[in-house]
Amino acid sequence: MTKTRLLQIGDITDRMRDALSEHFDIDVLFDQDDRAVFLTKNGAEYPAILTNGHWGVPDDVAAATPNLKVVSSYGVGYDAIDADAYARRGVKVAHTPDVLNDEVADTFVMLWLAVSRSLIPSDRHARSGKWETEGNYPLTRTVQNRRVGILGLGRIGQTIADRCEAFGAEIHYHSRSKKDVAYTYHDTAKSCAEAVEVLVAITPGGPSTQHMVNAEVLQALGSDGLFFNVARGSVVDERALVKALQDGVIAGAGLDVFAEEPKIPDALKSMDNVVLTPHVASGTHETRQAMGDLAVGNLTQWLKDGTVKTPVPECRDL
Repeated sequence: MTKTRLLQIGDITDRMRDALSEHFDIDVLFDQDDRAVFLTKNGAEYPAILTNGHWGVPDDVAAATPNLKVVSSYGVGYDAIDADAYARRGVKVAHTPDVLNDEVADTFVMLWLAVSRSLIPSDRHARSGKWETEGNYPLTRTVQNRRVGILGLGRIGQTIADRCEAFGAEIHYHSRSKKDVAYTYHDTAKSCAEAVEVLVAITPGGPSTQHMVNAEVLQALGSDGLFFNVARGSVVDERALVKALQDGVIAGAGLDVFAEEPKIPDALKSMDNVVLTPHVASGTHETRQAMGDLAVGNLTQWLKDGTVKTPVPECRDL
């Protein structure tokens, strides 16, 4: 039986490969010695692409695959894929929402607690012997009963709000539209920042949210404010964030994503009031397996009946 050709961009798990190999002949883009020659020779043969939120579909791949019918992305963010252009062409783009909501929300809570309670410096204080020689570690800040602002009240944003309510938080949010929720809505990120002590970004990436959190927003958050990013590095003006932290414009930050991953500014690495994680918000065995299963499921369902399980919003009507 002839299998459908699939172009793989980025890494996949053995479990994903085994499941896909039953239905697809898989070619790995990054295994090719001469990418341009490979795409020129083979690009028109691919009706299907499997990628991830980091790599998306690069311009050269998009140009070389005129017969593409479906793109399945391993991840919820898809700003590296031109979904609008694909929707106009009738190409179905799918991602893996919902299955990672809890992990991303938990990562925010982990960062919030770590920054507020000075987890990393106090751990160092205990390990170094300074507790014995210099005495108790300084007092830290509670996470209870804080005013929390959420930039992007989608599925993950709502899950974050649920977590925050367990800490007695007063919830504020900024989103593209007002939601039917009991939280306080703000029509700008600055207005939201002015009203809260803790600000977390969980909005999609892309041109519409580029540098949503800028110097003005950070100034509005204020000298006691904490900022967290579990969205995309592009959402934040990283230079403005570094300067705000250096100048005491805000009190601290917890960051899982960065503008030029995997590069992180050295200034951020040197700050005790900043906690850094290497884009691991969804990084548990259980969640990554669920993401992989859904990415595969989108492709096998398309092969079966021409639909996908979880299309991105731009492609829901296809």
